[in-house]
Amino acid sequence: MAAGAPSSPRSPKGARPRAAAPAEARAADASPNPNASKGKQRSPTAPARARPTKGRPRSGTIALVGRPNVGKSTLLNALLGTRLAITSHHPQTTRDRIAGILTEGRTQFVFLDTPGVHTPKNRLGQRMNDLATGSAADADVVLFVVDVGPDATPEIRPADAEALHAVPEDKPVVLVLNKIDRVAEKAKLLDVLPTYSALRDFAAVVPLSAKKRDGTKRLLAVIEGLLPEGEHLYPEDELSDRPVRFFVAELVREQVLMRTRQEVPHGVAVTVDAYEERKKLTHITISVHVAKESHKGIIIGQGGKMLAAIGTAARERAERLIGQKVHLDVRVKTTPGWFDDAARLVDLGYGDDGAKPKKRGAGKARTEQRIKP
Repeated sequence: MAAGAPSSPRSPKGARPRAAAPAEARAADASPNPNASKGKQRSPTAPARARPTKGRPRSGTIALVGRPNVGKSTLLNALLGTRLAITSHHPQTTRDRIAGILTEGRTQFVFLDTPGVHTPKNRLGQRMNDLATGSAADADVVLFVVDVGPDATPEIRPADAEALHAVPEDKPVVLVLNKIDRVAEKAKLLDVLPTYSALRDFAAVVPLSAKKRDGTKRLLAVIEGLLPEGEHLYPEDELSDRPVRFFVAELVREQVLMRTRQEVPHGVAVTVDAYEERKKLTHITISVHVAKESHKGIIIGQGGKMLAAIGTAARERAERLIGQKVHLDVRVKTTPGWFDDAARLVDLGYGDDGAKPKKRGAGKARTEQRIKP
């Protein structure tokens, strides 16, 4: 079996799945192949599984699932080769299902970044969990992303087990061991595999570092072999099914996350009140909704300095995203208890419409401005 390829046929429950070792430090260099006892030891540099036959297109959805802060959004950006999803050190940064589209030759990958599976404390948290589990149920392939920590301890966190339990048994699941750049002794990664394989029969195991984009090509090769044959779901020049205005709102929220602490980030929602495209200048009006009046003062800052910094940084990113000058007007509003109010959640864009990607065939026209690769 080649390194980085899906196991076929699948090994029985409890068997150690085959792993793809990254170039920076291949575990197989210092440790025996986990299949050596079966007489199947192979070189870590053996060629990967043959790619699909040319002329036969493949396309499908791939859900990124896991607990919060394991690096799912960072992995999405690394796979796409561009910064699409916002990231921060705060848990539960991702609140929506975001489709990232990668078209390589005859294969189209539609990655679905999802919120981290967690114990919900309000309606927003429950909706986030529903988005994650719904995306896993609807996807063709699931990437179960974990962070084993710097020590690569074999024990499984209860939150990881809970997230994996939310994935239907009939789905092909690839175990992605992320953040291995922090693991000093790469050979320890092999000790982690039996523990996880006792919970699930994985189609493949791929250790990687999304932050350093090490191992992403191997992961793409593995996914490609698992995708069904079929025509592309989206035009080749689209990067996401979401309109530009959605990402502009996310850019503003990202700046709030980066510049605030404690409970403020979790109580912030951002909406686009007006979006007007002109020939040389795009006018955008944004509202930042906070749960408490005291949070409003924090985001505005002394003399409006914090809000000005948020707006400036978000505008610069938006201009690169849109490709022209942007006039960005950011305002702050107090909307008490919005995260636990069903009607408010819908008003703020957290309805049920984000559960499934909005598929458009290659010949269908766009109704809103989209992001291009």
